[in-house]
Amino acid sequence: MNIHSLNPMPSASRQTVATHDIVIVGAGAAGLSTASSLLARDPGLDIAIIDPADTHYYQPGWTMVGAGVFDPESTVRDMASVLPRNVQWLKAVVTAFEPENDVVVLEGGRVVSYRQLIVCPGLKLAWDAIDGLPETLGKNGVTSNYRYDLAPYTWQLVRELKGGRALFTQPPMPIKCAGAPQKAMYLSADHWRRAGQLGQIDVEFFNAGAVLFGVADYVPALMEYVKRYDIALNFGLNLSAIDGPAKRATFTRTLGDGSTESVTREFDMIHVVPPQKAPDFIRTSPLADQAGWVDVDQATLRHKIYANIFALGDASNTPNAKTAAAARKQAPVVAHNVLANLGKARGHATYDGYGACPLTVERGKIVLAEFLYGGKLAPTLPTWLIDGKQPSRLAWLLKERVLPPLYWQGMLKGREWLVKPALVG
Repeated sequence: MNIHSLNPMPSASRQTVATHDIVIVGAGAAGLSTASSLLARDPGLDIAIIDPADTHYYQPGWTMVGAGVFDPESTVRDMASVLPRNVQWLKAVVTAFEPENDVVVLEGGRVVSYRQLIVCPGLKLAWDAIDGLPETLGKNGVTSNYRYDLAPYTWQLVRELKGGRALFTQPPMPIKCAGAPQKAMYLSADHWRRAGQLGQIDVEFFNAGAVLFGVADYVPALMEYVKRYDIALNFGLNLSAIDGPAKRATFTRTLGDGSTESVTREFDMIHVVPPQKAPDFIRTSPLADQAGWVDVDQATLRHKIYANIFALGDASNTPNAKTAAAARKQAPVVAHNVLANLGKARGHATYDGYGACPLTVERGKIVLAEFLYGGKLAPTLPTWLIDGKQPSRLAWLLKERVLPPLYWQGMLKGREWLVKPALVG
């Protein structure tokens, strides 16, 4: 049963608080980029963004915070400072969608109506899906770069660990930035190697999946670092419980006959990546597919049923890597197609599945994975400049020096450098 069918608030008690040509749900990287791309095409558009958050985070920077490269403060800004001008900010929580009526329902039963709806609220980190994890995060050697307040603790643990066992986990797909779980591992191991302590530390990677990285072309370079750091790889094992005070982690594996077995490891430090899913108000809505993600055409990003609804970013069911780079490429596609729906543009734009994952294999070098739907390689720069299949100093400089200002001053401002969409018709 979905929220749409539950009719959570009697219509007589509901209040329409606003009507807009375009309503965007979510003021993360995808939402702000799309709003800016729309306004770059037509500055007179009537746009509202719905998001309850006071702050906006540059999440790709948290891997670098966890390695002592970035200060955490460089990855956060007040929401009001990054919202595009001429956009109305509705600081509220969305509870339901009524696509048949072209309205979004807010907490308290207030209603916002729209002509075009763009859905990009990000995804939900399911910390509580791992038994014992919420109580021990941020202490007992348990950390995660997937939270702003915990990434500095990662760096603290790495610096303080002189010997023992360090575990790094990766849950089942999909997750945001599929390379992030092992980025934390490589940078930590590199620090221990440089400090002369790696020989006293057992590093283990527990991946719920079956392969190190989903695009096979990049695996050989990554395996060289697995060997360099003497990392023990464990596949098919998903973190299911953690006892922080006892410093013990339990992993579960599903066997061929459907039964499960458990594997327990003691640790001195563990970097945890939580399971991830669509937000509850998406999963229970008429917009969702059976897995709970917004059901869109993977090329046009238009909803498969509702023609005036689009989705992009982490909450959609497109089979691409859930990264900021993907959102940067998707935003102009959605912007153009929304304007086409409004009769303000011709043809339709298509998204090719582009995603990028700068795999930080050591401090100062990155394996720059860039690929389209189906894992087809898609380097932005000439391979003689950056060969993405090999560790590169230039790729590190791109991640450290170029991408943060490109995010704040380019992507969020609607500047579509190297991502102008292909048009059909």
